[in-house]
Amino acid sequence: MRSGVIARKVGMTRVFNDAGEHLPVTVLQLEDLQVVATKTAERDGYVALQLGAGQAKVKNVSKAMRGHFAKASVLPKRKLAEFRVSDDAVLEVGATLGANHYVAGQMVDAVGISQGKGFAGAMKRHNFGGLRASHGVSISHRSHGSTGQCQDPGKVFKGKKMAGHMGASRVTTQNLKIVSVDTEDNLILVHGAIPGSKNGWVLLSDALKKALPEEAPFPAGLVGDVAPGDVAPGDVASGDVAAEQAVGEEAPAGEAVAEETAEQAPVAENADVEKKDASDEG
Repeated sequence: MRSGVIARKVGMTRVFNDAGEHLPVTVLQLEDLQVVATKTAERDGYVALQLGAGQAKVKNVSKAMRGHFAKASVLPKRKLAEFRVSDDAVLEVGATLGANHYVAGQMVDAVGISQGKGFAGAMKRHNFGGLRASHGVSISHRSHGSTGQCQDPGKVFKGKKMAGHMGASRVTTQNLKIVSVDTEDNLILVHGAIPGSKNGWVLLSDALKKALPEEAPFPAGLVGDVAPGDVAPGDVASGDVAAEQAVGEEAPAGEAVAEETAEQAPVAENADVEKKDASDEG
């Protein structure tokens, strides 16, 4: 079981797939996502990773948390979260995770804090249909109706759907599909909507109800890792066959130019000697 990530919700946009279909996507960005601490079964009773994202001002961080970040040799983080992992997926403290932690087509689960709506009525909060628009209903078309019974039980049961505070709660959306990944800007494009406001924090993890793709990096995708098929700068041997052939073809061409230049040099010298002999005879 791999670790999840802490991402910032940039907003929503749209992309077009190969078939020309329009896909609404949510853009998530990873900001300095690092491992701050590890939890072990011997010391803590469970195995997990504590991740930190973003940068916080030192003046806004408590003295205890300053020491916590200093122990990990990382800058103060704005958001901390723990992710349960398996024993073989534990990362070193200070490791930086990137967008290459996920691959296109993978299914993920997203957790966010929904947008707060304040005090809302029963129709908006619980999707009630409302009362009739005529036949005795007077100025109470959007009311929630009766809330209790007679003298017995003489109370309103707990959990009754009524007007009240709406939103600003933890919401989990499962089985979202990743459309594409941008490793340069650490962006993840997820198909569909994700709970939360713009610039809000989102916890993204592998889908519990779907299998993990084989091409997904394990134990994690770290910043600086070379994806399969990519050519590392200055490393031709690790690249694909086409890159090696392109580099190999350039060498004979350079040698041919050098040989041609060397052959032309004696011809020019012989021409100068013939011109000098002709001038002496004249």
